[in-house]
Amino acid sequence: MRKVVVTGPECSGKSVLSENLARHYGVLWVPEMARTYLEGLGRAYREEDLLHIAQAQIKAEEEAWKALPAAPWLIHDTDLVTVRIWGEEKFGRSDPWVVRQTEERPYDLWLLSKPDIPWVYDPQRENPHDRDRLFTVYERLLQELGKPYVVVGGDEQERLRQAVRALEPG
Repeated sequence: MRKVVVTGPECSGKSVLSENLARHYGVLWVPEMARTYLEGLGRAYREEDLLHIAQAQIKAEEEAWKALPAAPWLIHDTDLVTVRIWGEEKFGRSDPWVVRQTEERPYDLWLLSKPDIPWVYDPQRENPHDRDRLFTVYERLLQELGKPYVVVGGDEQERLRQAVRALEPG
């Protein structure tokens, strides 16, 4: 199984691309657990909530990996790179366990989604004005970690074309 992560700043088309890739390849995708966690929280999130979100994301990934060992692809709508950056941006640090996971968890490719689509309000989104700066933060971290990544951008169909091209052999 090849594991692909779709990552990038908020409102950059990650979930749509993840779902489209899963549909294209006829596979399942691991959704972003932060949304589910925060919707059920009932209060403003705190720094320690990021560790719970990270653990929920890992649990969802592990369950999918075990349930689908023969699937050719498993698409991840984000990973702990996002949680790490979120912690560093919001609280000035990230939990050491999260940092270690970003260094050690095995994935085959990251698709880094450009914030070149309109920002859409959502109560869980916080950064409508600095998505380009955050894109640079994501790209820099992927480079520092030595992770293989491909930048995708454009409209929904163009992003899918670019992603499929990145995933196809040759």
